[in-house]
Amino acid sequence: MKYYSTNGNAPIADLHKAVVKGLAEDRGLYMPEEIKILPKTFFDNIHEMSFQQIAYNVASAFFGEDVDLDALQDIVYDTLSFDCPVVKVKDNIYSLELFHGPTLAFKDVGARFMARLLQYFIRMEGQKEEVNVLVATSGDTGSAVANGFLGVEGIHVYVLYPKGKVSPIQECQFTTLGKNITAIEVDGVFDDCQALVKSAFMDEELNKHMKLTSANSINVARFLPQAFYYFNAYARMKEKFSNGQIVMCVPSGNFGNICSALFGHQMGLPVKRFIAANNANDIFYKYLQTGKYEPKASIQTLANAMDVGDPSNFARIINLYSKNNTLTDEATHHRITNLISGATYNDEQIKETMCQCYEETGYILDPHGACGYQALEDGLQEGEIGVFCETAHPAKFKEKVDDILSIDVEIPDRLAAFMKGTKQCVPMTKDFADFKQYLMNQ
Repeated sequence: MKYYSTNGNAPIADLHKAVVKGLAEDRGLYMPEEIKILPKTFFDNIHEMSFQQIAYNVASAFFGEDVDLDALQDIVYDTLSFDCPVVKVKDNIYSLELFHGPTLAFKDVGARFMARLLQYFIRMEGQKEEVNVLVATSGDTGSAVANGFLGVEGIHVYVLYPKGKVSPIQECQFTTLGKNITAIEVDGVFDDCQALVKSAFMDEELNKHMKLTSANSINVARFLPQAFYYFNAYARMKEKFSNGQIVMCVPSGNFGNICSALFGHQMGLPVKRFIAANNANDIFYKYLQTGKYEPKASIQTLANAMDVGDPSNFARIINLYSKNNTLTDEATHHRITNLISGATYNDEQIKETMCQCYEETGYILDPHGACGYQALEDGLQEGEIGVFCETAHPAKFKEKVDDILSIDVEIPDRLAAFMKGTKQCVPMTKDFADFKQYLMNQ
C-alpha cells in the first residue's frame, strides 16, 4: 500500500516511511491510496467473531501488503488483550465502552498497535539508531502512548502536555513512568503542544540530529487501528438486533477517532450515519453548519481531552470526501453533511447530562462520553439505534465526576498504581526554539 500527503506536494511513501516519518515533508497527513472494501461474507458472519478475529481481518486490509501476516496477527492479538463491550444505557441508546485497556482509555489500541508495528519495522530493518516519538496530548493520548511504548527497545517517547490542563490521574499516567518515557510540561494549551511537535518534524537540523516520529493520531499507525472498535461495535449490535439502523456518535477533539470510523464506513461498515459530538470547542460543528473551517485557540472545558481548536484530522476528512481534492468545497461539504451531523455542549450542559443520565439509569458518564450520550438523546430519529463512545473510565476524571454527581467513584487498581509514583517532568515554554534546543542536547 502506498500513502500520499493530504497537501499533495510530498513524495509517495510506503507504510514503513509513513509510520516512521509520521508527517509528510509538506506538513500534510498521510492517506492510503486505496481503501479496500471488505467482502459481504465478512459482515454476514461478523457477529460470530471475537474482537481479535474482527480486528485481524480489518488490519489485513489496511496493512496486509506491507507486514507479514503471521507477524500482523501477533501484533493484533498482543494489542487486543481486553474486551470492548457494548452496554445498554437506556431504550435505544448503547455505550461502546472503550476504556478496558491498560490505561482505561480508547487510545490504548492505537498506541499499543503502533508501538508493536514500529518495533516490527526496526527489527526488520536491523535499525540501530534510536527512534524518538513525539506526542502532544490533551489527556488520554499521552498516557496511552507512554504505556504502549514503555520499555520498548530502541524507542524513546517525549510526551508534551499543557501545564494544568489535564486531570491529575491522566498526568500521573505518563509523568511517573521513567525509563524510556520523558514528560514535557508545556506552559500553554494543547494546540501549542501540537505546534511544537509539527515544527520539530519540519526542522531540518533537528531531524539530522535525531530520528523523529509522532504517535499522535496524525500517524496512520495510530488512528487506523481505532477502526477496530467500530467493526466490533457493529458485530455486538448485530448479536442483539437482526435489523436496525445504527448511528455511531463519537466525542471528537483532534478527530482521529471519528476519522477511523469513517475509514471503516468506506470499507463497507453498515452504519447509517455518524454524529461528531463537540464540547465548547465547536470548530467542526460550525463547519457542518456553514461550510467554512475557521480554527481558533482552544478553550479549557470539563471534557479536556477534546479541547482542540484546530483538529489535525479535519484534513483527512476533507480529503476523504473531496476525492483527493477533485471536488469543489461545496460538493465536499454536501457529501460530508449527508453522512455526518454535529452537536456541541458547554460545561453546564455536560453537567446536566451527567446528572440526568445517572439519576435515570445509574450509568456513570465521564464528561466526554456525556457529549456523545446527549447528542444521541437530541438527535436520534425513529427506527434508529444509537451507540456512543464512552472513551475513558470516569475514574480518570474522578474530581470532576465526584463533584458533579455527588458520589465517590471507585478508582480501579490499575489507576491507583500510577498515583503512587513520583512525578518527573521537564518544564518547557511554548517557544519552539526552547524545545528544539532541549532536543538537540539529548
